[in-house]
Amino acid sequence: MKKLFYRAISQSALVLSFISLFWSPGFLNGQTIDILLKGGHVIDPANNIDGVMDVAIVKDKIYRVAAQIPEDNVTRVIDVRGMYVTPGLIDMHVHAFHGTERGSYIADGWDALPPDGFTFRAGVTTVVDAGSAGWRNFRKFKEQTIDRSRTRILAFLNIVGSGMYGRFEEQDVNDMNPEMTAYMITRLFPDIIVGVKSAHYWGPDFTQVDRAVEAGKMANVPVMVDLGEHHPPLSIEELFMNHLRPGDIWTHTYANAPQDREVPVDENGRVKPFILEAQKRGIIFDVGHGGGAFHWKQAIPSIRQGFIADVISSDLHIGSMNSGMKDMANLLSKFLNMGLPLSDVIRRATLNPARAIKRTDLGNLSPGSVADVAVFSLRTGDFGFLDVRGTKMTGTQKLEAELTIRSGRIVWDLNGIGSPVWNAVAAGNK
Repeated sequence: MKKLFYRAISQSALVLSFISLFWSPGFLNGQTIDILLKGGHVIDPANNIDGVMDVAIVKDKIYRVAAQIPEDNVTRVIDVRGMYVTPGLIDMHVHAFHGTERGSYIADGWDALPPDGFTFRAGVTTVVDAGSAGWRNFRKFKEQTIDRSRTRILAFLNIVGSGMYGRFEEQDVNDMNPEMTAYMITRLFPDIIVGVKSAHYWGPDFTQVDRAVEAGKMANVPVMVDLGEHHPPLSIEELFMNHLRPGDIWTHTYANAPQDREVPVDENGRVKPFILEAQKRGIIFDVGHGGGAFHWKQAIPSIRQGFIADVISSDLHIGSMNSGMKDMANLLSKFLNMGLPLSDVIRRATLNPARAIKRTDLGNLSPGSVADVAVFSLRTGDFGFLDVRGTKMTGTQKLEAELTIRSGRIVWDLNGIGSPVWNAVAAGNK
């Protein structure tokens, strides 16, 4: 009797496995697909997908990723053959607390940017503000920018209560409060605040970093460190090995200001051995390009020697948007032309940042996940790419965002591939 029972269970499991393998969603239940991206090369590192597939979207969710999804019951078919389809990019380092507070640098200041004007056109659907606000002014940031933006905005909370109001205010040790910082994260905004930021400290020690790490431990979130200027520079080996935890983040990886901050590549063009050891230990290295923190002199030797930043991010603000950085598509193209495969480049702007901020619900095209999608063309030709000094590296490949979908809605369509032809619409209205 037991044998018959287990045989029946086994056969039922086999039938269910067969159905799940070959059944086309929508065939039995008549599900209407709102958007079907047809024939693109899908790169989804989270699901180990790197090949020609279709992507079906129902309402605000990914419905299915598979080859040759039938076009029955589809509201809109978008032909993306010859293009690359990826999860919506995650830009893990921006400054979005835009405002007009007189005297402020980035916290409610003019140097920060409202993100919607700069994200979708580059394939970005999620940004992480890198410490523009502290616990004293985060509510204003949320009401003024986060709640009004179509771009998803997450944030690192500055360990300084007033955030990045000004460089002098960022030196106030008395305003570096781990308890209030952790309280703001865990009790008030756990779905928005994903980490703690330490930045621009001029002190002769790691006081600010240590306070940020203390808050990070209390809230169980990572810390991002932009090590401030000091003469002589503080030891980044000590920082990585003795002060930061695995999973904490060092930003501005390829900056070159050795008189103010120790750099990964020495004067002989060699990556310092402890850098790779720190990466193995679990320190996460973030590009944070910005207007002054990306130099070919650091980036090219690093990549040639196998030291590649885990996360590619823009450090978007007014000092970077029209200079060497431009936007995330241009920034990803730099790494493509420095020799990284396209799938690896996409990984560092989707899966890797999602893991770094512990938001693995983002940065993927898994069925049931939010339908944040980017479609890129890969142009070939003769292109030039600038670092923050205005020096050029030439390249032959350049990504261009054709289409961006945020929560199932098209928010950027460069050449109208997701839109009907005007005269066809006019003819249909006769």
